Amino acid sequence: MTTVEDFHAHHDDWPWNPPRPGRATFHYLILVTEGALRHDVDHVTRTVAPGQWLWVRAGHVQCWHDPSTARGPFVLFEPEVLRPETARLLAPLTSHDAPAVLTPHPDDVPWLEQTAFQLLDEHRALGRRSLAAHHALRCSLLETLLVRLAHSPGTSGPPTDAAIGSSGSSPHTGTTTGRRHTYERFVDALELHFRELHRVDDYAQMLGCSVRTLSRAAQAATGKRAREIVNERQLLEARRLLGHSRWTAHAVAAHLGFADAANFGRFFRHHTGLTPAAYRARQTAPDS
Repeated sequence: MTTVEDFHAHHDDWPWNPPRPGRATFHYLILVTEGALRHDVDHVTRTVAPGQWLWVRAGHVQCWHDPSTARGPFVLFEPEVLRPETARLLAPLTSHDAPAVLTPHPDDVPWLEQTAFQLLDEHRALGRRSLAAHHALRCSLLETLLVRLAHSPGTSGPPTDAAIGSSGSSPHTGTTTGRRHTYERFVDALELHFRELHRVDDYAQMLGCSVRTLSRAAQAATGKRAREIVNERQLLEARRLLGHSRWTAHAVAAHLGFADAANFGRFFRHHTGLTPAAYRARQTAPDS
């Protein structure tokens, strides 16, 4: 737990001069109270204004810009620190495809800020009380902050049941709820198996439904076909690995379950217009 300004002061010119992408191994959560923060998440530059939050999830590739004008509390935490029941409540906003920039409801903004600074104060108060009480207070404040942020009426997240109903699915609650449940199970299965399972039929069999049912659920929830969602998850992982690590195209192909590098190269170029080597060169260029 720190602040953006302290993080900037203590790290001199690293990691923003020159900016270098890296993969997050834990969650980064930043509230901007003054100035503006520019931050790349999965190679997309986001601008975070006062009152907004930046949430970089574990597994995302991030790249700092010079944060010298930004102020605000900065929380870093590992997923394992959350209790299972809290983790379930937060699942929509800890998933890999949740929005990076969150704008909570105005009524929640002062309470969120207050809780964040309480957490900062408790973090800095090591020795004020017993270590067990200190740790319990930090965990309690963190969970309070995250649950309030995740469930603020203004926070944009994955589509709700109401949104699914308005997107053209059946007006019957049972149909809408069933499709939403199927889509959520599909996303969970995809996150676990996207490296080795590439066909929609594989996921339909795993979920015990037809390809048609799965496709309808995906279409209702996202407006995309299930095939597109599978491809996008593989492409995201490929971009993350090619854009910041020393992984070769051969290594990425093997990691993602492609038969060989040539097959992976055709897949990547078809969806991005670039070869893996060209994409990596573009992302790692000094002025990229």
